[in-house]
This record gives sequence, C-alpha cells and structure tokens, in this order.
Amino acid sequence: MNLGLDGRVVVIGGGSAGLGLATAITCAREGAAVVLGSRSRERVAAAVDTVRRQAPGADVHGVSADLSGAEGCAGLIEAAVARHDGLDALLLNGGGPPAGRALDADDATWTAAFEALVLSVVRQTRLAVPYMRRRGGGRILAVTSTSVRQPTADLVLSGALRAAAVGFLKSLADHCAPDGILVNALAPGRFATDRVRSLDTRRAADTGRSFEAVQADLIRAVPLGRYGDPEEYARLAAFLLSSANTYITGTHLYCDGGALRTVL
Repeated sequence: MNLGLDGRVVVIGGGSAGLGLATAITCAREGAAVVLGSRSRERVAAAVDTVRRQAPGADVHGVSADLSGAEGCAGLIEAAVARHDGLDALLLNGGGPPAGRALDADDATWTAAFEALVLSVVRQTRLAVPYMRRRGGGRILAVTSTSVRQPTADLVLSGALRAAAVGFLKSLADHCAPDGILVNALAPGRFATDRVRSLDTRRAADTGRSFEAVQADLIRAVPLGRYGDPEEYARLAAFLLSSANTYITGTHLYCDGGALRTVL
C-alpha cells in the first residue's frame, strides 16, 4: 500500500528509541523527510544514524529538545520549519513518567508529569497547526497508553494525565477537521522496548519475584501470547500519519495484541 508519505515532512518526538524510533524508520522507508527529537544530543545523533542505515537515502534530521518544556517544544517545531519550510505530520511522543500507585507521587512529580504528558501536547500542536493549515492539511498522532481506558494500579501518573491529553486531542480534532488536519491517539500495549523492560523490572523488585516470572504472567495476559515488536506499532502509526488516512480522526485506537478487555 502506498501511504503517500513520499516527500512529506514528519516530526517525531521521543524519536531516539522505542516506538518513536521505529516510527521514524518506517516513515523514512516510505519516503518521508523525518525530523526527530530527543533530550540527549548523543542519542539523537545515534538515532539519525540508525534511521539512515535502515532507510538508505532518507532525509533525516535530529534535534536535541526536552519536550517537557516550552523551549524544547518550540525548538523541535522550529527546526522542522527552518529545514523544510513547514511540516505535514506530527507524532506526539516522549518518555513515560515514573511508575507508582495512587498516593505515591508528590506535587512536584505530578507537576513534572503534567508538563511532559499534557502541556507538551498542547504546546507542540499549538505551534504545528498553523503550518499544517498553510499546507492545506496535516496529521497529528499521540502515543498514549492502554491505561487511559483500563487503569493500571502502578501507572497512575500515565493513566490519569494521558487521559487528559486524549480529552484535549478529541477537542482539537473537532477544531481542526475543517482544515483537513486529522488528529488521533494510538495506545500501545506491552511492546519490547526499554521502557516496558524497566517497568517489568520494577514490578519484579516490588513483588519479590523474578523478572522472568513477572514477564511470563504479563505475556499470558496478551491473547497473541507475546510482546509486540515496535515495528508493528510503527506500521499503524505511519498509516495514521499519512495521506492514506483520509477518514479517521478524533479516535483513540489500541495496538495491544488483544490485551485490553473493555467493550467500549
């Protein structure tokens, strides 16, 4: 299937590892010009090299940007515009907040997580939408979590604040639809990423069980019987970011191997 990403400018936050990097590679293979951001200058440079190896000839540029702050959000969007005179698609993605239960986090931790998970989404879209309008449309996609729909006891920050971000994105989808800008969210289940491994390691430590035993239980909860490969998420993300997606907006989709049990 031709996604129509050839020559399109795709901006990807949290692009140095995991689902962000996988999406950058997939979009680059489809011919998109990719601008990826991450906090660490060294990790950004390594990610750019990885994308170029996986997608020879790709137009890929890296930006060191902390997306939990206003300066980093502006830096990422402005770098894309300076290089390509605009942008066509934006993947809202970043590192997850600390794991913890309902009463574990103090005010400072809640505030930092709000900056990273909610204000980051607001800031980036507020900056990007005017450029998309000038191009006659665009695509916005947020990486969220299945804990928005089915709360997880030890991921309270992620579930509560990503739910707020999804609420904002649904309103944004209505606002931007007349401009041909489609806005969606895509929740991953358990994927083979460093982030998920760190969560599994913490759960093992908290329960006094082995990492292998904890992971085996979590895998049994997935009907497909395994963790996802980041490329499986990236293929769906690339479609939602592309011009092949013409009629999906305002939705919160799930890519989780069937793990989510809710009906609605």
